[in-house]
Amino acid sequence: MTEPTTPDLRPAPSDQSPGVAAPTGLLEMERRLSLLGDVATWEDVDPEAHRVWDAPYGPPEEWGLLIESHEIPGPHGPVPVRVYTPQAAADGPRPCLVWLHGGGFMHGDLDMPEGDHVSRGVAGRADAVVVSVDYRLCDEIDGSPGRPFPGGPEHVTAPIPLDDVCAAVAWTRDSAGALGIDPARVAIGGASAGGDLAAAASLRLADEGTLLAASLLMYPVTHPLRPEPDAEESAALALTPPMLRFPRETMQAMSGNYIGRPLEEATPYDFPGLATREQLAGLPRTYIEADEYDDLRVGGRHYAEQLREAGVDVEYAVRRGVCHGHLNRVGLAEARQSMDRMGQLVREL
Repeated sequence: MTEPTTPDLRPAPSDQSPGVAAPTGLLEMERRLSLLGDVATWEDVDPEAHRVWDAPYGPPEEWGLLIESHEIPGPHGPVPVRVYTPQAAADGPRPCLVWLHGGGFMHGDLDMPEGDHVSRGVAGRADAVVVSVDYRLCDEIDGSPGRPFPGGPEHVTAPIPLDDVCAAVAWTRDSAGALGIDPARVAIGGASAGGDLAAAASLRLADEGTLLAASLLMYPVTHPLRPEPDAEESAALALTPPMLRFPRETMQAMSGNYIGRPLEEATPYDFPGLATREQLAGLPRTYIEADEYDDLRVGGRHYAEQLREAGVDVEYAVRRGVCHGHLNRVGLAEARQSMDRMGQLVREL
């Protein structure tokens, strides 16, 4: 298992907050993290530090792509998808990535950077087709209704989002000719909650005898509760601002809200980290990337170890200098590096 290296980006003077000192020699997101301090809520953050935190990192990437929206059939009603296809002529069928945004199983959409910008970036880098899936979302933890989807149902819990994802994979393969892809070169990937769904779909489809070409899991949710961190992970988490953490109570509430029943009843199709070695043994090549300043990296590392022990071809990497959700930061150097690796893996299918 390897870890990527990243260049040392010097602090950007134009973003430096007056009166708020930051250590030099840090990566850019790391520098901004240091300005937030150790306050408990966003309301307590220095306003200028908050402005710096939210400032863009750079312009969006531009790729020559044909982008089309569809509503495909699913067991709970139509599933919206967005298909990204390189405009340049292809020598033959292209590889394909079915991509799932994150959002705690409650938020996110096809337009968020983690959905749209990543889909564009991977399609362009890999000369591949990307099918981005707008799976159904759960209600808020406080009971507020989630974003409505065509066809319902009124309340969403597991396995409904996973059903949507598996329906999207089936549609993608069945539409291989129209999409210009090789159905044997279809991978699945996702970020955060989408990473959980990607891993779960890979597991369920493998159990059904429909093996995907690869899984790309970016800072994924893998377990209902975080395993214990090692010393290096603990040191990084101690430097992470509290409002960016995933403490036990947050994970418990999010995971319970997703499955809609006690966590003791969770299955590997809910959280793949619960699977046995025998269940994991049938999975395809898997890439897991964790963020340095992120509680979820502990579960990602643990899941990588589980896969390795099961004999799966797995690569685990820690993206240094970033916190959870770095793919949502357009223009961030480390986000480009993550998409570089994703694009390389998809191109190699």
